[in-house]
Amino acid sequence: MRRIPFRLLAAGTLPVLVLAGCGSSSSTGKAAGSSASTPAASASGSGAASASKAPATVADKDVTPMSAIKVDDKDPKKPAVSLSKKPFQVNKTTVEVLKDGTGAAVTDGQIATVNYTVVDGKSGKTLANTFSEQPVTLDLKDPAQFPGLVTAIKGKKVGTTETVAIPPKDAFGTQGNAQLGVGADDTLIFYMNIKSAVTPLKEATGTAVAPKSGMPTVKWEGASKPATITMPNADAPKKLESTNLINGKGAEVKKGQTLYALYTGVIWNKGKAGTVFDSTGSRGGQPAGFPIGTSKVIPGWDKTLVGKKVGDRVLIVVPPADGYGSAGNPQANIKGTDTLVFVVDIVAAV
Repeated sequence: MRRIPFRLLAAGTLPVLVLAGCGSSSSTGKAAGSSASTPAASASGSGAASASKAPATVADKDVTPMSAIKVDDKDPKKPAVSLSKKPFQVNKTTVEVLKDGTGAAVTDGQIATVNYTVVDGKSGKTLANTFSEQPVTLDLKDPAQFPGLVTAIKGKKVGTTETVAIPPKDAFGTQGNAQLGVGADDTLIFYMNIKSAVTPLKEATGTAVAPKSGMPTVKWEGASKPATITMPNADAPKKLESTNLINGKGAEVKKGQTLYALYTGVIWNKGKAGTVFDSTGSRGGQPAGFPIGTSKVIPGWDKTLVGKKVGDRVLIVVPPADGYGSAGNPQANIKGTDTLVFVVDIVAAV
């Protein structure tokens, strides 16, 4: 499945096992987890093109010119996008640059920060607007990303403003997205500004720190494999604990940023290696992005990772109260009494 880049469905775009997601937690009052278990999990009714159904196309004479997109940006926080012709239809992702940026060109593998308004090409309905909020971050290397957005951003200079028409095959595929009201044949229209782009680290980078006595030990297996985390022969601590294994030299992580990380999460297993319940290493080593410090992830992450630096490798021991609470997370086989342990490489924060 492909990621849903719209903020109104943000919970569907994130790796779910550290999210404060859908289930209630009686001990924290926060959500405890989501109903999916992969980083590409998204809302029902979305997905990549089905092998049994060809992507929707239109005759050349019915392809809509980009001049049919009208943008009123008098209110910079709420630009209005209208279509002089409906349905607006294209067969390939089409970009019209309205204003060239003056920054560096965005390259493959970077994380771009953008603002956009998006409308449905059939109905003309506005689906999302981020100009009045924090910008959205898009990992161009993420295979679950909309191909049309990658095409629209890659190679453009930071500061560029453009309109983009994305056909179904480069967006939700043949299923559309019922939750957003996007049909299987609907083109999506974006009015977009590229604000910044950063290159994530390949893994934590900096100065190694001597292991802290009494904490679990970590064997890092590289980005493409889950780390092995072994517990001391002792009961789990009752309070949230953390320690750096590598001190990075990058920028400090601030509340409200999107933190990109490589991580492995395990369940505390006294005197033994913990049972892995989630890891970016199990998904090809692609960094996962999370809003940090805004109650969108488990409390243990918010409390620990704000103030850390890009490049840090952080070991976090999370008791139930700072994890999923007394409800646990049944989909991940996490009980309400389980203590969790994470090793987190902070590779970017935007």
